[in-house]
Amino acid sequence: MTQHYSIQQLRQMADTLAQLRGSQVRDASMRSDLRQLKIELMDGSVVLVAIQTDDLGQTRLEVDVIGQARSRGPQLEVRFDTA
Repeated sequence: MTQHYSIQQLRQMADTLAQLRGSQVRDASMRSDLRQLKIELMDGSVVLVAIQTDDLGQTRLEVDVIGQARSRGPQLEVRFDTA
C-alpha cells in the first residue's frame, strides 16, 4: 500500500533528521511488524521512526529524537507498604 504525506510533514521530518547530521550510529533495529525503526547514536540519543494509525485508520509517519539522559545524582527509592 502506498502512503502519501504532505510537503509540510516531510519538511518536519527532514528538519528533525538534519539535527543528527554528523552523528555516529551505534545500533539500529526494526520491529518485527516493520512499524518502527529505532536508531541508537553514539552520544546516547535515540531516533525513533514510526508509523502510527489513528482510530479512523489514517496512518501517520513520526520521527522523534530522544536526547541522552542526564545523570542527576543518586535516585530516590520509594517503597510502598501494602496493608
